[in-house]
Amino acid sequence: MVDLANLRDPVVIAAFEGWNDAAEAATGAVDHLIEQWNAELVTAIDPEDYYDFQVVRPTVAFDDEGVRRLTWPTTRVFLARPADTDRDVLLIRGIEPNMRWRTFCRELLALVDESNAQLVVVLGALLADSPHTRPIPVSASSSDPELTAAWSLEPSTYEGPTGITGVFADLCGTLGVPAVSIWSAIPHYIAGTACPKASLALLGKVEALLDLPIPEGELPELARAWQRGADELSEEDPEVAEYVASLEEQRDTTDLPEASGDAIAEEFERYLRRRNNNRPD
Repeated sequence: MVDLANLRDPVVIAAFEGWNDAAEAATGAVDHLIEQWNAELVTAIDPEDYYDFQVVRPTVAFDDEGVRRLTWPTTRVFLARPADTDRDVLLIRGIEPNMRWRTFCRELLALVDESNAQLVVVLGALLADSPHTRPIPVSASSSDPELTAAWSLEPSTYEGPTGITGVFADLCGTLGVPAVSIWSAIPHYIAGTACPKASLALLGKVEALLDLPIPEGELPELARAWQRGADELSEEDPEVAEYVASLEEQRDTTDLPEASGDAIAEEFERYLRRRNNNRPD
């Protein structure tokens, strides 16, 4: 078991498969962080009490040594120690449970408490009337008034059914740990495949809010490949092309945050940080 008691200014970033994860954008973002930061597995939640295995089935596959392995669906917690920053990151990569949500969250909150993390960031993705030809909309909100004011976040105003991300973020308050929810909006007409463009947008928001340099790796190229595929779909189907044009018109008549002076300045600061971090010593 990894010692979580002496981490450097830790923050938690979490994402869960299922209702909260349109086009695998949120879990794709956390998977990227696990890979880029060579994150170490801390623990895996025992799935027996939380998952219906007829709904979320175990899988069998051959490992690198040719041995056939059985893998159970579960939620795993990783620890990343990015070399280019002075803080550690606890990464939760999970699956929305089928039952006992409060008990499930208490297990995760025990790890948050043990790590002395002072902030939890929950990633999500939803389907929306958004054109694939424009930047992926990303919003950040919190129920914590101090954090909302300090970071100029949107106050949480949603009412209606919620997923495990909403429950987990809400229960963080029982520890006195503020939680931020960051959501990307996926074009609903092309949501059948993973959307790395949305994962990249989510990570850009995480990087900006936390001032945490995030290596992009192959994600930009994957996002461009997704964009090309979406363009081809639109070109091949006149009805889709007409629909996309209508969405573009609606989007372009709104005051896009991506085109604001603050957003442009924020993007330029990200570029400078990444350039400085990539300089040889």
